Amino acid sequence: MPHQFTCRVYYEDTDLAGIVYYANYLKFIERARSEWVRGLGVDQKRLKAERGVVFAVRHIEADYLAPARFDDVLAVETSVSALTAARIVLEQVVKRGAQTLFSAKVTLVCLGSTGATRIPADIRQRMTGMQET
Repeated sequence: MPHQFTCRVYYEDTDLAGIVYYANYLKFIERARSEWVRGLGVDQKRLKAERGVVFAVRHIEADYLAPARFDDVLAVETSVSALTAARIVLEQVVKRGAQTLFSAKVTLVCLGSTGATRIPADIRQRMTGMQET
């Protein structure tokens, strides 16, 4: 089952046409990813401080399907579609009710002080439970 994150569209999220500015969808899905990782019991500040490891977006494919508007309540669904030793591929969709407004395929990499590194085994294990089969 995908992770669920709910947010509301504020005036500051919209453009002159009164719809969500396209780049703000990236903010919505970033917040959802942060909450997903937090929900796995991972403190990202502590992970960086104690193990020198961070996650970074390497690639994103995005489809804008329908506009969100001021005061809409949106649900962001996040699910793992692929997981390797150092890479996570997530499927993220933004919905208003049953209608999908935005979808993205996001590739994250695990980085250490010298570049790409393996995802710590304990964290990878938690993420494996979220992987689609």
